[in-house]
Amino acid sequence: MTQVDFYVLKDSSPAAGPLFACRLAEKAVKQGHSIFINTASDQQLRQMDDLLWSFRAGSFLPHSVYNAGEDQAEPVLLGCAAEPDGPSDVLLNLAADIPAFFSRFRRVVEVVSGDETWRAAARGRYGFYRDRGYTLNTHKI
Repeated sequence: MTQVDFYVLKDSSPAAGPLFACRLAEKAVKQGHSIFINTASDQQLRQMDDLLWSFRAGSFLPHSVYNAGEDQAEPVLLGCAAEPDGPSDVLLNLAADIPAFFSRFRRVVEVVSGDETWRAAARGRYGFYRDRGYTLNTHKI
C-alpha cells in the first residue's frame, strides 16, 4: 500500500515549498528512486524546471518535462495534469488536489508550506488519505 508523507514547513513564503521539493527530490534521487513531480499549473511546472537546475550552488538534478509516449530515462519527471506512463516510485505532489493516479506509487510526498490557505487544502488531502487507510507520516520542518 502507498505510504504518504506530509512535510509541513514553517516558512510561508511562496518559494519555500518549491525549494524544499527540490531538496527532497535530490535526496530521493541519491537513494536511487525515480520521482514524478505533479505540479499545480504550467507556470509552477516551468518554475520547478528552472529550480531543479539551480536550487543551490552547484546543483543539478537530471530531469525533464513528462511527454506521453516518449521514453524518458531521467530520474525526475515533471508533469501537470498528466499521468505518467513509465515507472516512478515516488510522487511528489505540489498541487492542491490529489491526482487520481496517486495509488500506483509506493510513496506520495505532500509538501505543505506555512501559508494558511495551503495548510487548509493539505488538511483535506490528509483526511482523504486517512479515511482510506493509507499509512501517514507527518514531518515538521
